[in-house]
Parts: sequence; C-alpha cells; structure tokens
Amino acid sequence: MEDKNKFAVEVSSFTTIQELPGSWTNEDYKALLVKMDYENPEDIQASELKEMCFMSITDYEPAEAAKVVLEYLIEDELTDGQIENLSHQMLTEKLWEENPKLDLHISFYEATQLLYEAYNGKFPRAEAVRFQLKITGENPESLSIFEENPKAPIVRILSQGMSDHNLVNRLFGDQVEGTTFEEAENIIWQLETVDKKGNEITFDIVSSTYWLDDIKYANSYEATSHADIVAEDKE
Repeated sequence: MEDKNKFAVEVSSFTTIQELPGSWTNEDYKALLVKMDYENPEDIQASELKEMCFMSITDYEPAEAAKVVLEYLIEDELTDGQIENLSHQMLTEKLWEENPKLDLHISFYEATQLLYEAYNGKFPRAEAVRFQLKITGENPESLSIFEENPKAPIVRILSQGMSDHNLVNRLFGDQVEGTTFEEAENIIWQLETVDKKGNEITFDIVSSTYWLDDIKYANSYEATSHADIVAEDKE
C-alpha cells in the first residue's frame, strides 16, 4: 500500500438535525400528490405544497402512508413484499440504522423524517448529525487523496477521532486499514467541500448519529489516511 498521509484534524460546528438538507423539495411533494391521485397538484401554490402533501398522506393509515413514501423513494430497489413489510416496521424501527442494506439507509431516513412530521410523532424520531471537518495536510499534495471518491479517506480520518467501540471501528476496522472501503459511500450521506486553500480543506458532512455521533467529542487530533486503491492500481 502507498504511504499514509498525515493530517491535523479539527471538528467544528457540530449539530444534531432532524431533516436532511434538501431532502424534500416542492417537486417531490407534487410527485407524492400525483402518486396519491391528487388532481392538479400543479395548481397548488408553492407555499402550500408541503401542507397539502401532508394532509393527503395523513388520509392514509400510517403503514399505508409509509408504503406510499417508500414506493416513491425506493420502488426499483425492493420487491412489493419487502416494501410491504418495511412499511409496517417503520412504525417502530429505525430502519436507517437497523436495516442491513446500508445503501438504502438515507432513503429510510428521508421517509421516516417526512412521516414523523406529517403524523406528529407516530413514527420514530429521525436524528442525523451535521458538522464541518477541517483537514490540514503536511503539504498540498496530501489533499490529492480526496480528489476521487473522497468519502473513504474521510471516514478513515473520522474513525481515528472516535473510540475503538464506535460502530465504524468495530464493523469496518479491516476496511479502514485496507485498500477498499465501499461502505464509506453509505456512511457519509452528504458531503460538500466548503473551503480549500493550500494544504487545508474543509468539508461539510451529514451522516447518521448511528455512525458518527461520537465525532462530537473529538475536537482536534492527528490522523493518517489514504485513498482506496482501484483495480487498475493493483495490477
């Protein structure tokens, strides 16, 4: 494996959020209304779309509403029977934490977030984390590991700011140390580069409390990291 890059890391502006930024738009509300056979959602004023969508959703029993929302978000990913089962589980289970399909966690979160608000708390309360991560490399070249598929090297850095008991370290220790970390794509839900200058880069990160809540205790620390090695590099 290539040499690991050394970084100074600082965690700032950590907060717990209930809604993922940009997760539900007016276009989504219109699409849900169409799915619920609402006539002419295009005629609804933008400021009233969310309220009308929620009113239509709550005409359904909670499990039926959950099925409608899940079908809208992930119909192509699961069978009708799986969606039917999950729509009932959603009433009591945090699927964005408990379901084994990591690639669907963000969709489960978005669905629960919407239904929790629409039904005034009949669904589990959805909580996520949002924070900024400032990474300073020994030199500007160190930042090259974030140019392609940055989530893997970022999660490797985050893992070192959390205890060995954290789920990332317990479940993915081999991937943190190894050459491929595909699960990192589903651990970090949203990633935005806030600032980059010289040998410093700052990311805005949104994830599940399930994975990264412990990073709020980190403040600043030293870490090493490396990018995934793609198949061509291994030959």
